[in-house]
Amino acid sequence: MASKPRITKAYTLGFAAAITMVCSILLASAATLLKERQDKNIQLDIKYNILTVLGLVESEDHTPEHLFKIYDDKVKSFVVDLKGELVEGRKAEGVDPRKDPELLPVYTRQENGRVVAYCFPTQGKALWSTVKGYIALEEDLNTVKGITFYSHGETPGLGGEIDKEWFTSSFKGKTIRNSAGEIVSVEVVKGKIRDGTKDIEHKVDGISGATLTGNGLNEFIKTTLEKYEPYFTIVRGGSS
Repeated sequence: MASKPRITKAYTLGFAAAITMVCSILLASAATLLKERQDKNIQLDIKYNILTVLGLVESEDHTPEHLFKIYDDKVKSFVVDLKGELVEGRKAEGVDPRKDPELLPVYTRQENGRVVAYCFPTQGKALWSTVKGYIALEEDLNTVKGITFYSHGETPGLGGEIDKEWFTSSFKGKTIRNSAGEIVSVEVVKGKIRDGTKDIEHKVDGISGATLTGNGLNEFIKTTLEKYEPYFTIVRGGSS
């Protein structure tokens, strides 16, 4: 009689260990089997965001195959360094900003062999999270063609509104340079832009209750553009 509790305890522990092992094997197998699909979905999301800011797609109403084809046909990507010079042997898709801070990915929209728009990844701290996105400029490297924020952890209904179309569309047509040709970026103001606001061409309406999120966007978007300025200068032929 005294041995029964020990047998029961041993059986319970053994059963739990067996279940844990089986679950671990199943999870590991599922992760391995799904990795290819997960990697494809990640690449699809990245390319969709790039295509969106470059004005090549306006909705998700495309098959993955169609999106990949548009990307392959219309987008050319490469990497430049902090001096704006081309880096051979590196792919834009393979640059990790945490590991490769000196490498800058560039994505260009091609039409009949000519570059008509440029796209650059941008990311930084907002209020609660690291925000990741892309910003695209027109051929003049001054006018914003589009912007997207595809990854963040900001508060839903407040800072979380940064990924909504009503907010991102307000950046379109804004300019990043002042009359002297210096980068001033685009500023998310506190509240709404008022009539007679100075330098309105560089400003967009803020989000109610999300001033700190807007401040974060202002800081890292400008930092991104300043990093690319040597490349912009080369593209413009050295003119300021």
